[in-house]
This record gives sequence, C-alpha cells and structure tokens, in this order.
Amino acid sequence: MTDEELRLEASEWLARNWDARARKSKYDPDGGLKGWLKQTFDARWSVLRWPEEWYGRGLPDEQAKIVEQEFARVGATGTGLDRSHLAANTLLTFGQDALKRELLPKFLTGQYTNCLLYSEPGAGSDLAALRARADRDGDRWLINGQKVWTSGAATADYGLLIARTDWDAPKHKGISFFFIPMKQKGIEVRPLHQITGDSHFSEVFLDNAVVPAGNLLGKENDGWKVLQTALAYERLVMGEGAGERRQGSSIDNKISLIAMAREAGCIDDPCIRQDIARALAYRQLNALNLQRAKAEMAQGTSSPIMSLGKLAMSRILHEDARVMTTILGASSVLDGAEHPRAADVNYRAFNAYMTSIGGGTDQIQRNIIGERVLGLPREVELNRDLPFRESLAVPKS
Repeated sequence: MTDEELRLEASEWLARNWDARARKSKYDPDGGLKGWLKQTFDARWSVLRWPEEWYGRGLPDEQAKIVEQEFARVGATGTGLDRSHLAANTLLTFGQDALKRELLPKFLTGQYTNCLLYSEPGAGSDLAALRARADRDGDRWLINGQKVWTSGAATADYGLLIARTDWDAPKHKGISFFFIPMKQKGIEVRPLHQITGDSHFSEVFLDNAVVPAGNLLGKENDGWKVLQTALAYERLVMGEGAGERRQGSSIDNKISLIAMAREAGCIDDPCIRQDIARALAYRQLNALNLQRAKAEMAQGTSSPIMSLGKLAMSRILHEDARVMTTILGASSVLDGAEHPRAADVNYRAFNAYMTSIGGGTDQIQRNIIGERVLGLPREVELNRDLPFRESLAVPKS
C-alpha cells in the first residue's frame, strides 16, 4: 500500500466512524472511550507497527506516522498505542504467547487497567535494592512485601511487579518481573493523601499474593532487563507531559502563557516576555528531543534519550509554574474555588514534583544521561557485585 492509499484509507474510515465536531464515535451514543478503543482495535489502527499476528499492521514507522497524523487531524484518540501503552508494549516483548493472547486485547481496548509495583519504602531511586520476595510454589509464585507510590492501584486489574527471586545473586541479577492480578485477597491497597489534595498514589501490601507461573515476563532472575524497557515507555509518556492537567479543572491543559500575561495586563513587561519565551523554547526543544528518542527506540528496547525528555519535562513544569506565579503576582497566594486561576497555578506548582520523582527522580535521570549518553564514568557502588544477602549490611558509600 502506498502512502497516499494508506492516508486515504485512514481518513475515509475516520469519516465513517468518528464525529470530529463532537469528538466521539458516531456509533457510541454515550461517547465512551472504551467503545471507541474497541473500534480502533478491531480495525487494526491501535498498534500500527506491531506485526499482524499481534493485532497490528506491520507498518514501518514512516507510514504509521501518516495514520497518526490523520487521527490527530480530526482529534481522534486510539492510535499510537504501540509507542505509549507501557503494559502492552512490555507484555508484547517479554510475555508468553498465551498471556499475550489473553491480556493484549483487554489492555488495548481499555477493558483492563494496570499499575506499577516497583518502588518500596527502602528502594525508591535505587530500585535494585528491593526486598519484596517471590517464592515458587508449584505452578504459581507467592509474593510478600510492600510497594509504595503506586498510581491507580485501587482500580487496576493487573500490576507490573518486580520482586526478588534469588537472594544469593547480585542485586540487579536476582530480580524477576511479573504481571500480578490485583483483585485478590492477598493484596491490600491504602491510598496516600497528596499535597495537591489528590490521592492518586497508594501503598500496597502483598501477603502471599498469588501470581500464575505463566505471568512471569522474560526469564527468571532477569527482570531488570524487562524493567528497563518498561521504564523507557514510562519516561516517554512522562516526557510528553502526562499528568499536567488538574482533574476537574476548567483551565486548559496547555494554557497559553501569552494569553495569561495579556489577561493580567503584564504582556509588555520585558522580563515577563523573556520568561515566556524561554518557557516556550524549552517545550519546543523537548518536542524535538522526543522525536529523536522515538526514532531511536525499537520495539522492546530502552533508550537513554528518554531520560533527557523526562528530565526536561520536569524542568518545564516547574518553570511554567514559576512563570505563571510571576504573572499572577500577589494574587498567586490565593486559592480555592473563588480564585480558580490561582488555584490552578498552585496545583501545577505542587504537582510538578510528581514528574520530578515518578519514573526515576531527576537525580537518577542525570546519572543515566551522564553515564549512558555522555559516556562519563559510573558512580562507585561497593555492593553492586555482592550477593544481595551480603550487600544488605554494606554501606552504599
């Protein structure tokens, strides 16, 4: 199929199925997202680059972008999941065929949701220091331990879990990666109250929680490799600005700093203009860097360039909040429903720390960039090659 034939097929399909004005499916009276995702999945628009065997079209990247452009032109969602769906992409690369057949359609159509069970109270930035354990019990694994800072754990159907399966291997080599069913009696989820007023994060307690043996991704004790791929997709999503918008806010996610300055009557202030120009330049530079990262990242791999985008978006969100606060001036100290503009800016200032921490802290991203992008020497880790049992007693520096 030529590029123009593909573009025509996509545009005609969208014209038949998508109401561009109402921004919803023509055949779903409730405008539900799941219904639209099912339509795009059935028509094989969801994961364009994936092989036909796994619900895709096997398109090269250049042609996949043509379809994505057509969807974007009419404001339609549902395509590009072969770049953005963390769980599905990780599962496609490392999962057993039976598990892929079972879960991929449900993930791609929104029927199932997932959460990330990585961080622990004593293993945040240094994930390889995790102590949640997985013990083999016949055709299943039993999981015991605690996870924290888990987004969406209360409603998730599956968790992407890393747990220690070999305590005598070095800390990076004794870890395995699982897809764990979340709705079972061995899992307790406790929401955490955030400074923004939200409770998106939770702590999760696992007490003999069960994972079928077929839900192991990759090889036993080789979960660190799987994790790197999963983290790369997470950093890609965060680098594109996931989580910027305040839930229930009436203010546009991509609020115009220029419009805000005009509204506040300070658009002619040269310092404000310089701040706005710098903030807009950061976003443009990050967009170009993300294009570079996507071009480098083949299915099932990780790219250190993702860390640049993730770190950049963290800085962008903090800078945007600073500029918005400067534009509002003294009124930025107000809050509440009576002052929606100030309330939204304050939320953005607090929420920016989520991107600074989630998916690996800013400091961790700088380490990755220094070592894997710039080629600088690795940080010294005295316990890196010791059996994990022994490294627990070794100081980190």
